[in-house]
Amino acid sequence: MSAVRVPNLALNDGNSIPQLGFGVYKIPEAETADAVLTALEAGYRHIDTASFYENERGVGEGVRRSGLPRDDVFVTTKVWWTDNGYDSTMRSFDASVDRLGFDIVDLFLIHWPAPQHDRYVESWHALERVRDDGRARSIGVANFHTHHLDRLASESGTVPAVNQVELHPWLPQHEVRDYDREHGIVTEAWSPLARGRILGNEPLAALAVKHGVTPAQIVIRWQLELGNVVIPKSVSPERIRQNLDVFGFELDTADHAVIAGLETGERTGRDPDDLG
Repeated sequence: MSAVRVPNLALNDGNSIPQLGFGVYKIPEAETADAVLTALEAGYRHIDTASFYENERGVGEGVRRSGLPRDDVFVTTKVWWTDNGYDSTMRSFDASVDRLGFDIVDLFLIHWPAPQHDRYVESWHALERVRDDGRARSIGVANFHTHHLDRLASESGTVPAVNQVELHPWLPQHEVRDYDREHGIVTEAWSPLARGRILGNEPLAALAVKHGVTPAQIVIRWQLELGNVVIPKSVSPERIRQNLDVFGFELDTADHAVIAGLETGERTGRDPDDLG
């Protein structure tokens, strides 16, 4: 199989991000390097990790084993909410790049706002520092509601490049996507397949038959057509390649209407206002 070329989306800071990436949440450290290598060989050029995932070393090893130039692979990592705060975020960043074995990360995110602790603005100032120091090319947030983004806008001079949120057909995040679009923020979807739970859905199965693909490919294609960055995760080499093979078909208006009808508001993870 020849490597797939994934389109890039422009970020508001002049950089760009591959629209389809490979997530490594819950992949054990011992399996991460092999999974990342498989993904890179298939054509992924965007790997998403976090300090909380405890597999940053495996990500770095997989990138190095691929033989690809470091600048050819977009790597994201994140600071966990218990490390929110200026000094603790700086320490978390230092530890992450040390585990990755990189001098620079392409995107560094605040993983959760944890508003009860009220330290995410301090963390944001730390992210501005690592960007200004040239150690993170782009900075952004994850799991931010629009009111959290408004707070950043009022207390800093930087608009996040990316807002990574739980987003799938049950939870299409209309308000967040509209806000992000209006403010030049790229929306990135985690749990894009609702942790696999949505894949047995009969309407998605019918669309998969219609297009001769899998339900997962339908949902990933839907994410791309919405304009989202999407980071499906798998440890199966076949599914890793399959999740990337979504550029040979398009959804029509009727298909989008079917998927829109699946919205329930159900989350597979925590509401950002409730964590912390």
